[in-house]
Amino acid sequence: MLDLFKVPPKDQVLVTEAALRLTVTRIFEKLGVTREDAADAADVLTMTDLRGVETHGVSNMLRTYVREYRAGKLDPRPGWTIERESPGTAVIDAGQRLGIIVGPKAMRLAMDKARRVGVGVVTVHNAGHFGAIGHFAMQAAMADMVGVCFTAAGLHVVPTFGSKPLLGTNPIALAAPARREAPLLFDAATSAIAGNKIRLAMRVGSPLLPGWVTDRDGSPIMEEKPIFNREDVYQAPLGGTREQGSHKGYGFALMAEVLSTLLAGTLPTMLAPGNGSKNQFAAYHIESFTDLERFKDTMDEMLRTLRTSAPAPGQERVFYPGLLEAEEVQHRRAHGIPLHREVLDWFGECTRDMGLPPLATA
Repeated sequence: MLDLFKVPPKDQVLVTEAALRLTVTRIFEKLGVTREDAADAADVLTMTDLRGVETHGVSNMLRTYVREYRAGKLDPRPGWTIERESPGTAVIDAGQRLGIIVGPKAMRLAMDKARRVGVGVVTVHNAGHFGAIGHFAMQAAMADMVGVCFTAAGLHVVPTFGSKPLLGTNPIALAAPARREAPLLFDAATSAIAGNKIRLAMRVGSPLLPGWVTDRDGSPIMEEKPIFNREDVYQAPLGGTREQGSHKGYGFALMAEVLSTLLAGTLPTMLAPGNGSKNQFAAYHIESFTDLERFKDTMDEMLRTLRTSAPAPGQERVFYPGLLEAEEVQHRRAHGIPLHREVLDWFGECTRDMGLPPLATA
């Protein structure tokens, strides 16, 4: 994550992984979620913060989930409805259950199908927010499979040359295992900037860079601009402007829309606003395609070639997707997870209101 989104050292409070997991699990249980589902939700959020993806960890998302449960927008009860199923596929109606609770189960189902027939694809609709979908792709990678996820939700992104937001940030994620190298993990919005990064920028007081957002008529804003009200801007597709390739981000967003919504038998968000988040979970059983050990050795060779390649002038090293996240997990497990003081204040208010012990700091 870019430095401009990170919590300034003066505002940091460190918490341990164990303390964060415990408190988050307790909060979900207080909201009526079962212990098993609360543990799944806490795992998604805690691992997201451990990987340094603070846009989708507890800082931005937990308070939103608490608010939606209290407003009756999310169903805390376990369950879902399988509407259509084949040996390799399933379509699931989540019944307005939270995506970070449904997501781990959906990927497990996709993985079970992949073990039987080579590839498993599960689409989920009518769900709450799915969080950082790279977490679900990593579930497959940790089981020696390739995991792929797509999400379609919200109306924040304008199409190239458009004046009205008709797409969500529609992220795409892929994870693949290696032997000695950190797994490949790519997880990115198809917009120029993830929506939650705008909220982070507002919290830490950082301006948005040129081409990330548009004004209210769809014109890309091509200078640095601080944002004080999220509603003042729309988001641009990945690329920002047509000259910089925004048509590619626009196309990727539509790809996620088709795979997440139409294949689930539902309408795209632009045609049915407010119909919840839609997601696709796919697992590829490597042994059904090639020798697993050879795959992992070749992944090592490819990732090591990238990691050890010569950096450009002024740069320290070359990364591949997932390397920094793996390094961040090790660092934060050893030294603590940094939260903004404002986030810790929210935890204090939330736990007091629920009659829970406060979140312990490191």
